[in-house]
Amino acid sequence: MYYTLVHIGEFLLLLNLIVYIKGFSKQAKAFKIFTFYLILVAIIEIVSGILKEINQNNLFLSHFYFIGQFILLSVFYHSLLRDPLQKKLVKYGFVAGLLVISVQYIFDPSIFFKFNLFEIFVTALLLIVFAIFRLYSMLNEKKEFFYINMGLLIYLFGSTVLFFVGNLTADLSPKWSYFTWTFNAFLVIVNHCFILIEWKKNYSG
Repeated sequence: MYYTLVHIGEFLLLLNLIVYIKGFSKQAKAFKIFTFYLILVAIIEIVSGILKEINQNNLFLSHFYFIGQFILLSVFYHSLLRDPLQKKLVKYGFVAGLLVISVQYIFDPSIFFKFNLFEIFVTALLLIVFAIFRLYSMLNEKKEFFYINMGLLIYLFGSTVLFFVGNLTADLSPKWSYFTWTFNAFLVIVNHCFILIEWKKNYSG
């Protein structure tokens, strides 16, 4: 089941990457930033798969994923928000998040080779806040990127909890570890389905 879900998620990522790149040149800034996010995820997936095939540790790639995701999605939300206070809060949250994580790596470089729960928590929490800002702003504005925003909210909430649990699964049963990563693969599919719906409804014409 796990590998089936992973392959479905990879297929949806590839499909989204193709359709978003196809319309890249004709779209506005936010669309292009989100497309760069999809490209980042695809590159990390490819490199991770190659390292796994040659029996090399690919855990360090998680840091590129979480920090890269944080940077690109922060810029994405900053470009979408119109309220000056919300834009300022996103900017301050972005700078503070990167600063705090940088200080942690300076004082403990060894965390580069393992799951960094603090990094996951800080980046996901801030992105969830930014996504809620966007959800609130859409009450009075055009519902641009509504489906992408909902997909990200669901994925960030769910996956953050799972990654925290995943750090403990080495001491738990293999069955529980399997469930954790299987459900995370399911959340990836849900997120990509929302991304595809966004393209279909608003950008496929």
